[in-house]
Amino acid sequence: MDYYALPIANLIDQFSKLPGIGRKTAQRLAFYVLEMDDIDAELLSRSIVDAKSKIRLCSICCDLTDEEPCHLCQDSNRDKSMICVVEGAKDKIAMERSKEYKGQYHILHGVISPMDNVGPGDIKVKELLNRLADDVVKEVIVATNPTVEGEATALYLSRLIKPMGIKVTRIAHGIPVGGDLEYFDEATLAKAMDNRREMG
Repeated sequence: MDYYALPIANLIDQFSKLPGIGRKTAQRLAFYVLEMDDIDAELLSRSIVDAKSKIRLCSICCDLTDEEPCHLCQDSNRDKSMICVVEGAKDKIAMERSKEYKGQYHILHGVISPMDNVGPGDIKVKELLNRLADDVVKEVIVATNPTVEGEATALYLSRLIKPMGIKVTRIAHGIPVGGDLEYFDEATLAKAMDNRREMG
């Protein structure tokens, strides 16, 4: 049983609802907040309220944004003939860090997962198909994660989009740069072998 004052117990309860935060970590975070000076604590609480009230989905790509449309959809230098489809906003940020991709994005906000009762109608598939109706997009790059659900979602999207005459590609998965073959599982090695390309 916890012997904390009610406001502290409530703060611990709220922190423990965050993903990956157990009871002990929630307690440490709560006491850290209590030890912050008033200005920093106020800034923390205001940033949470601001994020919740000001962030919405871009009407074009479904990314999280505070402007309409988001800054990438507004960027006239982006290649409008390509759309990279990712599961979530964090995946888009990872792709942008590579500095290799210059097209547009579409954020699904999940993957098809019958075990979790998530179907195509629960993620942003309809919004993606609406974007493909204007004949501007020539290639859709499916960059869902190499999980069972990610692969099933990629296959589902491919079957919907290919009949529209749009090229559908899948990002390669396999051995990361700097990795040692002995440490990878069979599925990763098989995927790397499948995704091999000619050298030279």
